[in-house]
Amino acid sequence: MTSKHIPIAVIMDGVGGTNWGWRRKDVRLDASVSIENYIEEAKIAEAAKMDFIFIADTMHITSGSSPHFLNRFEPISLLSAIASHTSNIGLIATLSTSYTEPFTAARQLASLDMISHGRAGWNIVTSALEGAARNHSRDGLDPLEDRYARAAEHVAVCQGLWDSWEDDAFVRDRENGVFFREDRLHALMHKGKYFRADGPLNIARSPQGHPVLFQAGASSDGRNLAAAISDCVFGGGRTKEEAAEYSRDVWNRAEALGRSRSDIRFFHRIEPIVGETLEEAERKYEEASALVSYEEALKWLSFFFSYQDFTKFDPDAKFPLEELGETGRNNYRSTTDRIKWLSEDGTLTLREVARKFAIPRSDFIGSADMVADACERWVEEGVCDGFMLGCTVSRFTDFTRLVIPMLQERGRFRTDYDGSTLRDNLGFAKKPNRYTVDREARDMAT
Repeated sequence: MTSKHIPIAVIMDGVGGTNWGWRRKDVRLDASVSIENYIEEAKIAEAAKMDFIFIADTMHITSGSSPHFLNRFEPISLLSAIASHTSNIGLIATLSTSYTEPFTAARQLASLDMISHGRAGWNIVTSALEGAARNHSRDGLDPLEDRYARAAEHVAVCQGLWDSWEDDAFVRDRENGVFFREDRLHALMHKGKYFRADGPLNIARSPQGHPVLFQAGASSDGRNLAAAISDCVFGGGRTKEEAAEYSRDVWNRAEALGRSRSDIRFFHRIEPIVGETLEEAERKYEEASALVSYEEALKWLSFFFSYQDFTKFDPDAKFPLEELGETGRNNYRSTTDRIKWLSEDGTLTLREVARKFAIPRSDFIGSADMVADACERWVEEGVCDGFMLGCTVSRFTDFTRLVIPMLQERGRFRTDYDGSTLRDNLGFAKKPNRYTVDREARDMAT
């Protein structure tokens, strides 16, 4: 990927991440559990030369959860199936550090990486729903700082396990009866605050060394983790100003830890609505908005506050900041803080906040040239490096059909993949094996 090229990816959300998106006539009603649908969408993304597909996940639902959350595939299983039908596009799986053991997580992700010949990535989450804790034999969420400390150790153990085998370990010399070199196999022998893992891992390294690491935490603890370990950071606010503040802060924290600007790619989630003309895009926006009732907007708002019951509040009174208090601070803190920020001046009602949050407007609603201009502008102004499309398949197809060719004409998007691995295509070098690096350093010293 040259510095000119804007990386673009797609979040596959089946029938859509909201409570109302499935009602649109262009949405396949079984999309969240149709492997054929996912494979078709992945092929469209790969034909457009997009960087990766991204599978989000949660581990708790209620009857008020969005339809996609109620009934969908587990990410590793889904992406392993997609891997056999694609060749170049990256495959990003969400996996929680709060409810997995590093050995199992490392093995699953390494398997996906080998199955796909070096195209796997890991979206590292700590999980922010109380119900997820109760689904995993816990009484409730651990404090935020403990969840992120656990995550840091979890990732470090996985990275150590991914280096269990050096790249030249498996010689497979049938004539001399040598399957592998014992001096290229390493046990980790980790014993920390949260985990113990002796190792070694029972799978070799993939062509890219380690899966690419993604992180989207926007609290201070989340930003610290992103700055320390991430190859790619995902997130960043509803406005350009919020997104710019987030990315600058994470990059500053990374530089304070000795990392360079080129070590991290920052992706901003967008929900593009693209038309042949501005009028067509506006019509699509209005049609989508008409599907959203107050009750559905309130359910979407409630999710981020760990299913707080907002129906007990007067919809036309001011947003209940005082009544909420610290609710949401131990869940999706960055999102709940942003929702509260929308109403801080006291002029917006609960109904207005719910609708503004559920049906946001952005720079990425318009004709193809307007949306392409916005993509270039955000990158040139240093807000982010690239974009992740959070939209149903028809809007995603509109983007690949109308916007990507325009960016290609301007020299801002690739016309072919740069290499065979996800690291190749994101412009990262292969992750070196720590034991190989140490041995080569010793050899040079002697």
